Amino acid sequence: MSKPSSDQQRPQPISLGQAFWYWLKLGFISFGGPAGQIAIMHHDLVEKKRWISERRYLHALNYCMLLPGPEAQQLATYIGWLMHRSWGGVVAGGLFVLPSLLILIGLSWIYLAFGHVPAVAGVLYGIKPAVTAIVLFAAYRIGARALKNWLLWTMAGLAFLAIFVLNAPFPLIVLMAGILGAVGGKLAPQKFTVGGGHGSAKQSYGPALIDDDTPTPVHAHFTWKGLLKIVVAGAVLWGGAIGFLCARFGWHGALTQMGWFFTKAALLTFGGAYAVLPYVYQGAVEHYQWLTPHQMIDGLALGETTPGPLIMVVTFVGFVAGWGKEIFGPDHLSLAGATAAVVVTYFTFLPSFLFILAGGPLVESTHGNLKFTAPLTGITASVVGVILNLAVFFAYHVFWPEGFAGHFDGVATLISVLASVALFRYKAGVISVICACGAIGFLFAFIKPWLAQTGVFL
Repeated sequence: MSKPSSDQQRPQPISLGQAFWYWLKLGFISFGGPAGQIAIMHHDLVEKKRWISERRYLHALNYCMLLPGPEAQQLATYIGWLMHRSWGGVVAGGLFVLPSLLILIGLSWIYLAFGHVPAVAGVLYGIKPAVTAIVLFAAYRIGARALKNWLLWTMAGLAFLAIFVLNAPFPLIVLMAGILGAVGGKLAPQKFTVGGGHGSAKQSYGPALIDDDTPTPVHAHFTWKGLLKIVVAGAVLWGGAIGFLCARFGWHGALTQMGWFFTKAALLTFGGAYAVLPYVYQGAVEHYQWLTPHQMIDGLALGETTPGPLIMVVTFVGFVAGWGKEIFGPDHLSLAGATAAVVVTYFTFLPSFLFILAGGPLVESTHGNLKFTAPLTGITASVVGVILNLAVFFAYHVFWPEGFAGHFDGVATLISVLASVALFRYKAGVISVICACGAIGFLFAFIKPWLAQTGVFL
């Protein structure tokens, strides 16, 4: 009798220590935004390692998409939690973020310390137009998936007008879209059943550690005691941190305000990082004036080039804010930037862990219930309009760097057009587009003086 093939045998149980090394590796290779990160985890955990079955993986993903926050990081947290309890979730979600935190702190320091060096400035000059094209492409991708009927198109258009014309606060747009979605789910349910899903499992890759018929682990069952423990732990972790900052720097201190502001931002990240960026812009640039519009664009460019969730751009915002506010005095700018970056990242991601650890057992069963998904569908539709506004904002500052009264930057516009063609027509990867545009900007920085001397470029 022949021995069963290896892909028909259930994998050996995985210890938390073994899982640690995979989650650490994932933190360094998770490029490509949420779609790329979700695909990497699917290939590794479903197809290759078979830690979790296709159906259970998609079920977890659909749940994470109902939550505010970066769904790929939350999915890693969810799977880690399902396999190794709360500490497994903390390890998986934390290592998903840690490498990009350290990398962005380093890049932010280089940006502020050497950003005016011609070579570095040239690379950033080329990347900014690429970011404009990437944000526009993001609006297209989300819109193609989410706007399946005229009603959702209308909601997207109203959201764009609300933020572009009326400068409405992003939280108000999210709230109104959720209310309209809830009402629409009752009055026209067929119009609000298209959002959020990732399809059903259609393929088996062999027995998995957490298979379709594997009973739900005891720790994943809902109990009021378990929920209370997580809520109390979350209150201590958030309240203790914000209380320490308030006691040390005062409520109006820069670090305290960063903790408070990015806690609110974390609760509004429906639709991914591109959706919350307008809110971060409104607060960090316009209200607190922690950084300039051009620095915000540069931060998004740096965030696109690093592994981890795109919302890690907030790490750059924190670093620039801490450096600019000279929190620890003019002689400790690097320490101030790094401290602010850590504070901002902590408060941005803490709610994501709490949503999974507290809400996993409680909310998982609500997936597919229109009462819960219709508001999300409305919010997702409005997010398309908000992201389109972000693309317009970036285009304005990149193509007319001195405002409409200043000169029109034809070179930057050409780079953006080329990046758009690469993304829309040839389906080029984001990293490839950024690298190519950065190289163009680098070359242009060196030939620009020669062109000016010859009169070709003025």
